[in-house]
Amino acid sequence: MNPAPSLSPEPAGARRPLTRLCLGLATAALLAGCAHVRNPAPNDPWESYNRGMYAFNDTVDRAFLKPIATGYEKVTPRPVRTCIHNIFGNLGDVWSGINSLLQGQGRDFVDTLGRVLFNSTMGLGGCIDVASMNGARKIPNDFGMTLGVWGFGAGPYFVLPFLGPSTVRDAAGTAVSLASPISPTAAIFAIDNVPVRNSIVGLYIVDTRAGLLQADRLVDQIALDKYSFIRDAYLQRRKALLDSLNRREHGGTAGAEQPKQQPVAQDQNLPVYDDPDSQPLH
Repeated sequence: MNPAPSLSPEPAGARRPLTRLCLGLATAALLAGCAHVRNPAPNDPWESYNRGMYAFNDTVDRAFLKPIATGYEKVTPRPVRTCIHNIFGNLGDVWSGINSLLQGQGRDFVDTLGRVLFNSTMGLGGCIDVASMNGARKIPNDFGMTLGVWGFGAGPYFVLPFLGPSTVRDAAGTAVSLASPISPTAAIFAIDNVPVRNSIVGLYIVDTRAGLLQADRLVDQIALDKYSFIRDAYLQRRKALLDSLNRREHGGTAGAEQPKQQPVAQDQNLPVYDDPDSQPLH
């Protein structure tokens, strides 16, 4: 009888990368709890926590997501990446349209619904964005914006674990989006086949991260403080989106008072060609 094969211990060298990774994550988690900012920005009163959580997210991103997304960008042909991105974007348009309806933006809802139907049929399930090719612009929207239109304040800036920049209002919107049965991810989680479902979830995460690689390179080049740059850019973009929605809700600037036209000074030596009969009646 042959003796049972002995299980040799795993070489120490094979465990080193995993050990370093675990130590890096543990250090980032410790920084998330210990970082302290004496004078936080007015719109970022939780800056001590936020900077720590940003460091943790950045460590996880550099260890896992960014290398995978970079490899995905290099080995996957651009047309394939575009097709995958458009399909996920088509699912996102459904949620955007529903939020437009909740905000009372009926025209945006109809336009977005038209985009979804057009891309789902003529665009081969959303693979080809034929709606944008024909002038039907994409209307970004989410439940955080809906809460803003309803009058809820943004609240302090808040960095979410793994998800990144947010505010208290947008964090609540994200929670509703994840729990809603009609959100972009709901259709994916409704798949019963677990391996297929997990593969699509992983592809969705990689596609989302790959879409941020260009912005990530720009931040690395121009930002002296990446945390502050990302925070300010996020808050400004969200404010601009909400201001745009509020203007459309109130009919734009059509009802605004127009500035009075100032009379043009005339040279006294020039003849006057005004018709006295054309003066307005009082």
